[in-house]
Amino acid sequence: MIPAKTCPSAGSLSLDTLAVHGGSLFEGLTGAVSVPIYQSSTFRHPGLGESTGFDYGRGLNPTRTELERTLARLEGGRYGLAFASGMGAVSAFIKLFKPGDHLLISEDLYGGTYRLLNDFYRRYGFSFSWVDTSDAAKLRAAMRDETRAIFIETPSNPMMKVTDIRLCAELIHKKGGILAVDNTFLSPYFQNPLALGADLALHSGTKYLAGHNDTLSGFLVHSRDDLEEPLRNIQKSEGASLGPFDSWLTLRGIKTLALRMERHALNGRRIAEWLRGQDRVEKVFYTGFTDHPQFALSSAQARGHSGMVSFYLKNGADVPVILRNVSLILFAESLGGVESLITYPLVQTHAAIPEPMRLSAGVNDRLMRLSAGIEDADDLIADLEAAFACCGRGSGS
Repeated sequence: MIPAKTCPSAGSLSLDTLAVHGGSLFEGLTGAVSVPIYQSSTFRHPGLGESTGFDYGRGLNPTRTELERTLARLEGGRYGLAFASGMGAVSAFIKLFKPGDHLLISEDLYGGTYRLLNDFYRRYGFSFSWVDTSDAAKLRAAMRDETRAIFIETPSNPMMKVTDIRLCAELIHKKGGILAVDNTFLSPYFQNPLALGADLALHSGTKYLAGHNDTLSGFLVHSRDDLEEPLRNIQKSEGASLGPFDSWLTLRGIKTLALRMERHALNGRRIAEWLRGQDRVEKVFYTGFTDHPQFALSSAQARGHSGMVSFYLKNGADVPVILRNVSLILFAESLGGVESLITYPLVQTHAAIPEPMRLSAGVNDRLMRLSAGIEDADDLIADLEAAFACCGRGSGS
């Protein structure tokens, strides 16, 4: 990175300010307040044995370095690594282990992670157990002598279960293992796993961090010196590092993270409360309800509830009608963007998970997941009202 004025220490600034200014207040050569897109695959060496710190774009890029520094500051970590997607970050994490190692995984964690672990890494001698990690007794019972990591998603996708991060850290650290927390659903604005004992905070930056449904990215953030070189070597060797333009887009998105998360959270609550009052809805899963089974835990380890809401319909026949008739809310995969999205986990996010395991986790044919965007909440509710009103009218068209 061209010399710049370094931002004040993270401890002296709020998350709102850190999100805006990142690691550097401005670029040093020109004073540009927006970090440049260093669209270069290679960098000149001043002389033999001399370097500016950058040589080849797969290893380091100044725009990506600024983004990695920004994520580390937001999560309260020392190191950040940016990948081409959230799955790239998950894959790098798994490569820290060796054949014979056992990992405990949240049972309703994103289905793409299940596919990656079960269809690919299992063949190399890793073993995985999918457990309801929100249940302390089940978590303890699943630990083995060879357990080397716990990988949790809290809140979980899509059942909104909350896992005790401190307890997981205590259990796995007794074995000298690693706790990784997927923090995508809450973002660093609402939750900081490293401060609760986690070794790694993982993100699909595609979601709340970038926030505009226009780019893919993934992150690992940590503070362990013993993990930095192995992870950096994995990132460089496999080539899943984030490109400069996508790094810049993600940096731009992060600047409004605080504002967006507040609006996402407000809209999520409004929609969750509206859904709870609908005759066609059997149950709403939302961590902000005081009667949520882990509400107290959620309040203790997080500062908010984001815009994620899942719900069971009473009648599975209503699913295609609602998906066909929402208009403002878009029937699409992903979450965390400024546009509201509705997803059917059975055929989208969790299609790769075997039916018995999927049903055990609660993902049935009546489950829908909604990501509240930043539109006007009354408009979003009116859109849902119109779609729900079509249920029971034959084709629903």
